Amino acid sequence: MDNGSVGNKQSQFEALIIPHAAGLLRFARRLCGSKEVAEDLVQEALLRAWRGIDKLRDTSNPRAWVFRILINTWYSEGRRRNTRPVESPLSEAIEARQTAPGGDDELLQALTRLPDDQRTVLLLSVVEGFTGQEIGTMLEIPLGTVMSRLSRARGGMRALLSGKMENRKAGVGLQ
Repeated sequence: MDNGSVGNKQSQFEALIIPHAAGLLRFARRLCGSKEVAEDLVQEALLRAWRGIDKLRDTSNPRAWVFRILINTWYSEGRRRNTRPVESPLSEAIEARQTAPGGDDELLQALTRLPDDQRTVLLLSVVEGFTGQEIGTMLEIPLGTVMSRLSRARGGMRALLSGKMENRKAGVGLQ
């Protein structure tokens, strides 16, 4: 590759992908719960995006493209470690935040109790604002599956949070 094409690749990357770096980091932190793991995950996803920027054909939605790379990176790293990612680091993050005043600990605790597939769809939809169609494309699942997972995730969050609210009203501790 000559300098002209490297410069063009860099310009395209900076224009289309870098504006989404903060959103990637926000999503990654909620996905894995650890700042350090999230930063590594985003760095790897951005590296993969830079290497593959030439494969980005539809420049109308580079945000969905780079989020898909991040999700694929997350799952491939999890398979490589041969462990279920998410549970341990997110639990540790919640425990660390419980000392923070006014934190959203109950929300984060409820989020950790959702299955990975439901949590991912909920975060992409509610937090990141992707449409059901975009989520389906990113995760390579049908729109109906996206909507089903989203519905189950919302129902699960309602059930988990309403139980905590009922316990609080009754004066029962949340431990």
